[in-house]
Amino acid sequence: MQLFSSFAGLFPTSTAMLGTAAQLSVLLSLLGLGNAQMFHMGPCPDPPVQQDFDINKYLGKWYEIEKLPSNFEKGSCVQANYSLKENGKFKVINKEMLSSGKINAIEGEIMHTDVKEPAKLGVRFNWFMPSAPYWVISTDYENYSLVYSCTNILWLFHFDYAWIMSRSPDMHPDTVEHLKSMLRTYKIDTDKMMPTDQLNCPAEM
Repeated sequence: MQLFSSFAGLFPTSTAMLGTAAQLSVLLSLLGLGNAQMFHMGPCPDPPVQQDFDINKYLGKWYEIEKLPSNFEKGSCVQANYSLKENGKFKVINKEMLSSGKINAIEGEIMHTDVKEPAKLGVRFNWFMPSAPYWVISTDYENYSLVYSCTNILWLFHFDYAWIMSRSPDMHPDTVEHLKSMLRTYKIDTDKMMPTDQLNCPAEM
C-alpha cells in the first residue's frame, strides 16, 4: 500500500485538479489496479465505528457473507479466525477454498491504531508492509460484524473494501440489507457488493 506514495511528485499541486486526477486514473489503469478494487474520487469517507469495542469479545471465527470486490479474494467459503497470540498480540487467519478445492490460508497481525477508538484496528500480513485499516463499524459480537477499510491515494482518489461477517455461514437477508444501508448512510457505495458462497464448504478448514 506504500506503492502510491512514490508517485506523489509526479503530479502538479495546482488548481488543475481534474487534469491531475485524469493522469492518476491513467496511471492506475497502467498498473492494473483499477479493476478488482473499488476506486472513487475524493478522500475516504469517515464513518463512525463501534463504541466501546471489546476485541476479546470479537475473537473467534467469522464467516464472510458479502463484500466489496477485491483482488486478493477469489475463492469461496471465506472465513476469518481471530485469536490471542502467546506474546499478547492478536492474530487473524483468513481462509478460502479455491476452485480447485485447495484451501488457501494466510496469517496476519491485528493491532490497535487509535487508543481513543479501539474499533479502528489495523491488519498486516507481511512484516515489510504497513498495516491496512480494519474498522469495525458495527457488531454485536455474537451474530454480525460490519467492517470497512479505506486507503487514500494522494487525497484525490481512495479505494475501499467492506465486509459483512457472521458467526454462522448464513445471515438473514433483512440483516444483510440493514448493514448495507448503514454503509450507504456513511456515503459508502454498496452497488458492487457481492455474496460469498458458503455452500458445500468443508466441515473443518
